[in-house]
Amino acid sequence: MSGITISVIEQDDKISSQLKTFLVGGSVRDELLNLPVKDHDYVVVGSTPEEMIRLGFRPVGKDFPVYLHPKNRSQYALARTERKVARGYKGFEIHASPKVTLQDDLARRDLTINAIAKDKDGNIIDPFNGVADLKAGLLRHVSAAFSEDPVRVLRTARFSARFSFCIVPETLLLMKELVRNGEVDALVPERVWQELARGLMEKKPSRLFYVLRECGALARIMPELDALFGIPQPVQWHPEVDTGEHIMRVIDYAASKNYSLPVRFAALTHDLGKGVTPQNLWPHHIGHESQSVKLINDLCKRIKIPKDSRDLALLVASYHTNVHRIAKLCSAAIGDMLIAVDAFRRPKRFEKFIRACECDFYGRPGYDKKPYPQAIRLREAFNAACSIDSGAIASSQAKTNSDRALLSASINAKVREARIAEIKKLLA
Repeated sequence: MSGITISVIEQDDKISSQLKTFLVGGSVRDELLNLPVKDHDYVVVGSTPEEMIRLGFRPVGKDFPVYLHPKNRSQYALARTERKVARGYKGFEIHASPKVTLQDDLARRDLTINAIAKDKDGNIIDPFNGVADLKAGLLRHVSAAFSEDPVRVLRTARFSARFSFCIVPETLLLMKELVRNGEVDALVPERVWQELARGLMEKKPSRLFYVLRECGALARIMPELDALFGIPQPVQWHPEVDTGEHIMRVIDYAASKNYSLPVRFAALTHDLGKGVTPQNLWPHHIGHESQSVKLINDLCKRIKIPKDSRDLALLVASYHTNVHRIAKLCSAAIGDMLIAVDAFRRPKRFEKFIRACECDFYGRPGYDKKPYPQAIRLREAFNAACSIDSGAIASSQAKTNSDRALLSASINAKVREARIAEIKKLLA
């Protein structure tokens, strides 16, 4: 990191001027890194909940003394300490009082780069040498209390993906301890998905999963993904051979194209079924698509993955190999695939489906300069199928079919027939 510069944050409004406040956490870190700052978070030293409410701050959340500024909606938290009282990331007793100092508050944070503060005059308060670690590109725990909170395993892996920083050996040992002692197993599904989703949206999402694998957490959080490392694939299609490495390349390609979270999740999970292929069948994975669908469903239920990401992942897992070999498919098979992925009713999701398939293709060494005509062919087939007048077909069928119970099936059959005929013309 080249020279660090930081500006003075204006806090001259009458409300915050009555408090001893410090800018803390990610906003200070990102400004030091010359990155855009989205939100400003403050720590308030020497105050009480009663005073905060008297000044107009609105309390938010049940577990922490956090308040929203009445005008700019920035977050202000009373300086606090915490004590581990139970397993899991919620197992902490929070103590906030006017006697808690800024350094006390910073000492409870996860990494040194997140334990930097700035006062109203722009002076940096850095009791744990976080600025030096920012310059060196290192992720280092603030204290041994790091090993009390399993979320810090996920957060540290995510910061590695965001900044491409290295984790110091001592911190990695604490992460391994959180896995060994079962703390990681106590993570609630919603928080696991929150951190994984944010990690997938970083510049280098593969680093998140490599770090989780190195400390042993991936096998506990996503055993379906962890199982892919070391499993071979046919070298003629996969120069990288190792399935786990392939997946990492695929998600990094998706990130390089700035694709959405559902596309990235589909890229991450499309080959999960290869992890259960019997060893005597390696390197081939016949039928891995249906196995992937089962594993994705199980994973999504376990960590409560949102419906849009789940549904796209299931479609990509089911049909990505058909997309890759579309040149060998007949017009009826292509038309039925378009129906199966609901392309005509969900054209925007269909485009995400194609993008995820492209990621699978380009997630291989040496493929970056190769064309992927399959995507062009699939889009052309879709456009051709969309050119028919389904309304006219429906009207025609309504005139000749008086049985309402059979009318819908008759319309669908005729529309399918017309779409396939248009695709056949395209392929001729």
